[in-house]
Amino acid sequence: MQFAFTAIFHMLWPVLTTGMAIYLVILEVLWLKTKNPDYYRHARFWSKLYVLNFGIGVASGLPMEFQFGTNWAPFSEAVGDFFGSILGFEGSMAFMLEAGFLGIMLFGWERVPPAIHLLSTAMVAFGANLSTFWILVANSWLQTPAGGEFVSGKFVVSDYFEAILNPFMVNSVGHMFFATLETSLFVIGGISAWFILRGSDQRHAAFFSRSFKIVLAVAIAAAPLQIWIGHLSAEQVRVHQPTKLAAMEAQWETIPAGAKADWSVIAAPNVEVERNDWNISIPNALGYILELKPTLSEPVYGLKHWPERDRPHMVGLVYYAFRIMVSIGLFLAGLAAITLVQWLRGKLADTEIHQQKWLLRGWLFAAPLGYLAVESGWVVRCVGRQPWTVYGQLRTADMASNLPPGEVLASLSGFVLLYGFLFISAMFFGRRIIMTGPNLELALPGQANQPDAIVAPVEHSPDRRPVETQQ
Repeated sequence: MQFAFTAIFHMLWPVLTTGMAIYLVILEVLWLKTKNPDYYRHARFWSKLYVLNFGIGVASGLPMEFQFGTNWAPFSEAVGDFFGSILGFEGSMAFMLEAGFLGIMLFGWERVPPAIHLLSTAMVAFGANLSTFWILVANSWLQTPAGGEFVSGKFVVSDYFEAILNPFMVNSVGHMFFATLETSLFVIGGISAWFILRGSDQRHAAFFSRSFKIVLAVAIAAAPLQIWIGHLSAEQVRVHQPTKLAAMEAQWETIPAGAKADWSVIAAPNVEVERNDWNISIPNALGYILELKPTLSEPVYGLKHWPERDRPHMVGLVYYAFRIMVSIGLFLAGLAAITLVQWLRGKLADTEIHQQKWLLRGWLFAAPLGYLAVESGWVVRCVGRQPWTVYGQLRTADMASNLPPGEVLASLSGFVLLYGFLFISAMFFGRRIIMTGPNLELALPGQANQPDAIVAPVEHSPDRRPVETQQ
């Protein structure tokens, strides 16, 4: 419970920073290319939300790395030679790169040339997404361990690159990359839609219609790609983790090869009696989802195929978390497609966009959905892996530290209080940033200290100093 709480809370913050960093790079490139001051002011405004999320993410993320030693000491001892080094790469290579250039990105507008500032922003974005890469390498290895073997209960690496490039890694990194990007886009789009809907300041409406169109242009490509990569990930689950697939579908009985497979839309899984109390399904749909045809060429094993101790027990949680994730992904893709149609019809022009109230409300509603989809995806990924920490190799029950329940409860209570304070603080300062809005009069770099003056030509005299006159 403690590790799940800290992981779920921490995930809220880097999800936005990794995607928003890419958006900040896009804004800065557009500003340098077009010299339109709106892009510069956008970059300054959104970077405030970026650094707020970055700070909370750091504060909530560091305790997680210590928990591998405190809460999961046998696990750390068994796989630390590989797993620990990967987390070390994330901290020393990715996080330090992001943190090292963050100061220049935030405070270097008047201190470094534009090209160096753009490089700094790009390095922040690269570091943030490199962090995602290493975290997904570590977690993917837990799902499909490779590159070595367990000797006397300890993992010995024989091929480091094979361990890094484990079967789950590529699709997992891609799926998470687009998840963070898509979440960030719809948060930015939702905030932009809110400003446009307010309509109290026409300058804000015109200003945020620009950011709305930028995120739409990226989202219309990212949303379908996310669905496609998610489908590829599900295909890998079928091959490498059939118990997880059975839990995702609440499939208790094995469907033999050559049979037609219905897809369960909604059901009530009952672990005690090993069946669904009720089920609403679409005929033959599972076959089309898995193999693009009604009949299966390979069997889909049901949960009863394995002993009870070797399969996930929280079937209902995995089943509904998967459907929440998929439903949100389809909704976001559909919303982006409808918005694109309206854009092509000219309905997103500065003079027209405020009339698209239901569309803008849809984006406002979609703003938090990416977070829910990401959290649901991680529930499927990690709860569906149970009862294993390293799939098929190390059982979760054997990898937990032997700690007194009272100590765990005390530290869990402390985390709840501390993270509750951090969450309230983040909401307070985030609301203040949004309610204050952007500074539309913000001077461009290099112009902040220039006087509003007309400087007359300098007159030179052989017997006196140059004379300057100002009006």
